[in-house]
Amino acid sequence: MKTIEIPDSILLSLKIPEGEVTERLQIELAIRLYQKGILGFGKARELAKLKKWQFQEILAKEGIALNYDVEELERDLDVIKDL
Repeated sequence: MKTIEIPDSILLSLKIPEGEVTERLQIELAIRLYQKGILGFGKARELAKLKKWQFQEILAKEGIALNYDVEELERDLDVIKDL
């Protein structure tokens, strides 16, 4: 696993309770990478360490639309066929 170094001056400036910093920063990073199209939904959710519905709820609160492409549609159709 890679780590990101954040200067203490930045950490001290965050308006996040100390015990929640890592979790919150991972979620924020996941949201922005998904929003920019750098990560797909599954990997962004994995980075955020959230269940699918939890990540969808956060995206909705942020006003971020789900990116649903042809590849994801095809995977979903394959799953439906297998049911």
